[in-house]
Amino acid sequence: MAAEANWYVVHTYSGYENKVKANIEKTIENRHLEEEILEVRVPMQDVVEVKNGAKKTVQKKLFPGYVLINMIMNDDTWYVVRNTRGVTGFVGPGSKPVPLTEAEMKPLGIKTENVSVDFAEGDMIAVVSGVWKDTVGVVQRMDFGKQTATINVELFGRETPVEISFAEVRKMI
Repeated sequence: MAAEANWYVVHTYSGYENKVKANIEKTIENRHLEEEILEVRVPMQDVVEVKNGAKKTVQKKLFPGYVLINMIMNDDTWYVVRNTRGVTGFVGPGSKPVPLTEAEMKPLGIKTENVSVDFAEGDMIAVVSGVWKDTVGVVQRMDFGKQTATINVELFGRETPVEISFAEVRKMI
């Protein structure tokens, strides 16, 4: 019986988000929970700040005081996360963690639907839409979480890696 992993939200002490992420990742490593706790994320956004008349882009936490965790919920994983230093609890009524819905995850850049594609790393693909339309390249890397393929394109006479959505490419025959 394979349990399904879902995204859960954990509340932390303010300013402890990165420390909580690091502590959970260390625990995953130490207890070999890689198959049960798949990813820990502190969503960030670029914000333009103006200081002394100068514009500067800085990364700010999208949800201060919260950490997102993609995990299979069971007694062990719940205990590990709940007892991580800096964690005040899971988000949900009472002590029952509630997984995020598809609609809640979309604006966070988290896609859940499994996309099957007919190409793999090392295959030649053609970009059929978007900025890089009519570009051809060899798939260097695939990210199923973000649903992107990375290909090298020639830009100003040198090879440059470019990330392209699965929806914008097709396999060359």
